[in-house]
Amino acid sequence: MKKRLLLEQERIQKRVRELAEEINTSYGDEKLIIVPILRGGFMFSADLIRHLRMPVEIDFLTTSSYGNATVTSGDVQIYSDVRSNLKGNHVLVVDDIIDSGKTIAHVKDHILSKEPKSLKFCTLLDKPSRRRVEISSDFVGFTIDDLFIVGYGLDYQGLYRNIPYIFVFEEDKE
Repeated sequence: MKKRLLLEQERIQKRVRELAEEINTSYGDEKLIIVPILRGGFMFSADLIRHLRMPVEIDFLTTSSYGNATVTSGDVQIYSDVRSNLKGNHVLVVDDIIDSGKTIAHVKDHILSKEPKSLKFCTLLDKPSRRRVEISSDFVGFTIDDLFIVGYGLDYQGLYRNIPYIFVFEEDKE
C-alpha cells in the first residue's frame, strides 16, 4: 500500500491557528475547560491549546467506537471520564474527526449531564457524508470526503498517530 497526502503539515498548522483565533474570539477572557477526546484528539488539542489566550483547564475523556476497525461500530464506550468539575463552566470538547456523529452525540449527552455553563465542540475534520446522527461541531478545521485517513493523531491499527500530516492509504495498482 502507498500513502497519498491529503493535508500537509503546514496547512494543518495554519488552520489550527485560525481555529484558535475563532475560539479566542468566542470566549474572550472567560475560563475554559478543554476536554480532548483521547486518543485521536490529543495531537490536535495540544497544538490548538498553545494558541489560546484565555485561562484554560485541561481534562481528558477517553472513548472508543472503532476498536481496530476502519469504520465505527456505532457502539460508543467511555473508558475514562473527566475528573474536573464541569458544573457552571464553559467546556470545549476537542476531537480529531466527526464521522457518523454517534461518538460526539454520546459525549454531548454525557457532558451535559455534568451541567456545564456552555458546551461547544471543536473538531479538526468533518466527514458529513457518513453522518448518522443530526449533530455538528461548532469549530471545524476541514470538511473531507469519505476516506479512511491516517496521521496527526488518527491511527491505523494503533499506528501512525505521530505523523505530522494526514494521508490516505491506497492500494498499489499493478
